[in-house]
Amino acid sequence: MSDVNSFPVTRKWPAQHPDRLQLYSMPTPNGVKAAIMLEETGLPYEVHRVAFEKQEQTSAEYLSLNPNNKIPAIIDPNGPGGQPLPLWESGAILLYLAEKTGQLIPPEPAGRYETIQWVMFQNGGIGPMFGQLGFFLKFAGKDWEDKRPRDRFAEEARRLLGVLDQRLEGREWIMGERYTIADIMTFPWVNGLQAIEGARELVGFDRFRNVDRVLRAFLQRPAVAKGLKIPAAPPA
Repeated sequence: MSDVNSFPVTRKWPAQHPDRLQLYSMPTPNGVKAAIMLEETGLPYEVHRVAFEKQEQTSAEYLSLNPNNKIPAIIDPNGPGGQPLPLWESGAILLYLAEKTGQLIPPEPAGRYETIQWVMFQNGGIGPMFGQLGFFLKFAGKDWEDKRPRDRFAEEARRLLGVLDQRLEGREWIMGERYTIADIMTFPWVNGLQAIEGARELVGFDRFRNVDRVLRAFLQRPAVAKGLKIPAAPPA
C-alpha cells in the first residue's frame, strides 16, 4: 500500500496527519507502552482511540490491521524502504521503534540481546500472569467461589516480582544505568498490578523494594506521565 489512507482501518479512523505514525490504542498496561515509547523518542504521531466499550477492537476495520484484535497497533508511513509498515504486538512495536530511532536499546549486540531477553520476560511472564490475576481480582473472576485459580496466578505474580526485584538489586533500571525498552515494557504492568484493589496486599508488593523504587522513578518521567493517559477518554 502506498500511503496510510489506503489501509482499510482508516475507513473507521481516518488519518488527519497521514505523514505521521498512526497509533491505535487504549490506556491499558499494554496500550500505554507504545504511547510512552513514542513520547520518549519524540516521533510525531497521531493517536486513535479503539473503544473497548464499543467493541471496536473486533470491528472489521481494526481486524484488517490486527487479526488478533488486541491493542496497540501502529502504521508507520515511513517504514523500511520508505513504504508504510503496519505492526502489532507491543514487543515488536517497541523493538521496531527503538531500531528506527536508535534510542532506548543498547547499540552493542550483547546489550541489545540482553534487553530483548527482558522484553520477552515481560511478554511471556509478567503480562499474561498479571493480567490473569487482574481478571480474578477486578473483573468477572472476582465473583468465582473457587479461589484456587486466583491464588495460582497470585503465586506466579509473586515469583515474577521476585525475579525482577533481584535483577534490580544495585541497578537503576533493568539494564543498569540505561533506561530501555525493557523498562517501558515492564513497568506499566507493575503499575497496573499494584493499582488493582487487593493485588498489592495479595502479592506482598511492599516486600519487593527494588521494584517499588524503580516503579516510582518510572512514573516520574514526563513521557511516562503523559503516555499513561493516551489516548484520552472522550468528553463526558
